[in-house]
Amino acid sequence: MEHIFQRAELLLGADEMALFRQTRVIIFGVGGVGSWCAEALVRTGIGHLTIVDSDVVCPSNINRQLMATTLTVGVPKVACLRERLLAINPDADIVAIQTVYNEQTADTFDLSSYDYVIDAIDSLKDKLLLIQRATDSTATFFSSMGAALKTDPSHIRVSEFWKVEGCPLARALRMRFKHLRQRPARKFLCVFSDEHQENRGQQPADEPKHVNGSLVHITAIFGFTLASLVVNDRTVSDGN
Repeated sequence: MEHIFQRAELLLGADEMALFRQTRVIIFGVGGVGSWCAEALVRTGIGHLTIVDSDVVCPSNINRQLMATTLTVGVPKVACLRERLLAINPDADIVAIQTVYNEQTADTFDLSSYDYVIDAIDSLKDKLLLIQRATDSTATFFSSMGAALKTDPSHIRVSEFWKVEGCPLARALRMRFKHLRQRPARKFLCVFSDEHQENRGQQPADEPKHVNGSLVHITAIFGFTLASLVVNDRTVSDGN
């Protein structure tokens, strides 16, 4: 097989690519943000990737989620994403876990066994729990803030959690931490956007909760930016 990482190696070097093959990453949530992050990491040579999500593909996912097509509706997201990632690199170690990260399942994950933990969870309660556990682990932690209600990618930024501005999700998380009189164990970087648009369409009648509109050119950039944090951090950590 032709060397699929030739262009990456030209830029980063053989030693760096060897390090990527040994790197262990876990992504929680493989929807509009997490699925693109997973693809970018595998295409860049990350050798060990665990993807965690409890959902199956539904029609409303097709506009923004990597593995969502009319042919994969009803299939667990982690299953069809794993199949795609292995089609990119058959030698990659891809572990697919179909579960939700919450208080009942958190103890089943040894976050310190990974080099990087990526948060692309939607649920406020579960996201806060992952932030607490991940920042208390030895893994490097990166988190996605809200990618919905955005149309302009030029607003997408990276900042430390307590310095994120203009993001309702980050604000809600910080308020929850303050209410609990807690803080993350250490600082961590977030991908966010300070843009805010309003929903213009009609709320689906069959949705049990309020849904915000989102577009693939935003969610994918969030995911790619998360992947870039891993790649660039690994390069810097290696001393290059």
